[in-house]
Amino acid sequence: MNYPRVAVKIIFFLNGFIHANLYSRLPRVQEIFSIDNGTLGFVLLASSIGAIGAMPFTGWFIIRFGSRRISLFSVFFYCLLVPFVPWVFNLAGLIILFFLMGVSAGMLDVSMNAQAVMVERQIGKPIMTSFHALFSIGMMLGAGMGSIFSRLNTPLFTHLGIITLVSVIISFFMRYYLIHDKPTEKQEGPAFRLPNAAMVSIGVIAFCCMLGEGAMADWSTIYLEKIAHADVALAPLGLAAFALAMTIGRILGDNARLKLGDKRLIVLCGTIATVGLITAILVDDPYLVITGFFMVGIGLSVIVPIAYSVAGNAPDLPPGVGLAMVTTVGYSGFLVGPPIIGFIADWQTLRSAFVMVAALFVLMILLSLKYSKE
Repeated sequence: MNYPRVAVKIIFFLNGFIHANLYSRLPRVQEIFSIDNGTLGFVLLASSIGAIGAMPFTGWFIIRFGSRRISLFSVFFYCLLVPFVPWVFNLAGLIILFFLMGVSAGMLDVSMNAQAVMVERQIGKPIMTSFHALFSIGMMLGAGMGSIFSRLNTPLFTHLGIITLVSVIISFFMRYYLIHDKPTEKQEGPAFRLPNAAMVSIGVIAFCCMLGEGAMADWSTIYLEKIAHADVALAPLGLAAFALAMTIGRILGDNARLKLGDKRLIVLCGTIATVGLITAILVDDPYLVITGFFMVGIGLSVIVPIAYSVAGNAPDLPPGVGLAMVTTVGYSGFLVGPPIIGFIADWQTLRSAFVMVAALFVLMILLSLKYSKE
């Protein structure tokens, strides 16, 4: 058994699991603090600012201390912050807490992917999609746990405390098996380069896709409960369906890519995601909305891995430079998109905000038609 591979997969799983447990209970957070969608958008924006601000510094920390140490620090930091959500005294405290959780989540995203790259190099074949599949599995099971705790009327602190305790114990044992990496040598050439037209296109595709992922991760439960009028125990299953579809798509994605090619697969999957989201927008039946969210998950599952693969193998850029460009733009969609949706929802409706997401899916399809290669 390849223990580092298992350990890194578990870290990916815990990241999605913790995130989904917390975000599937956002309606309860709104009730506790008596905040509307727009105010919740500000809270989520604080998390986004923390994550985006932490990512560039995380690269320097990894060079200085190694990705193993940063992975462990960030996962423990993230776990220990989560249970305090219902304990903060006011909205200002909630914003500060979400900012700190964003810092820890941003550090974890960068460092765990660095660990995954090292495992990939050890094995000698591309397996990155399998790591992200574990993140999706964690999201799916985390949303399912949120549904169970909601049905049992479990206090939010008790729910998040149990999740934290389990995650900390697992992470404690996983620390023995993560790869002990050393500071990397400096590479020749500038550390930063402006993206060319191809990288801009690929980056926008990743941005649109990950904004859609963020919309589903943060707003699907609220959409089902407030717009589709789903039962509080049924509403988290929209996120679970989305995460299940992402998992299925990522497991099958490599074979589909070989058979269809990058261009056809992105266009096909983008179309599936668009149809699924439009279905969820047009209907009010909770089960049809959940079905639409499942289609969105299938559609978005392989697009970012393809974008990262194309960027990482760009012939006119040094190794890693194109990937760094697209990763930064893509993650910004995942992190900044949800609070923007909150602002639009408060200004208009959450349904209107999802129309904006569907429009970005169409843009993603058009860009893939123009720039993707077979």
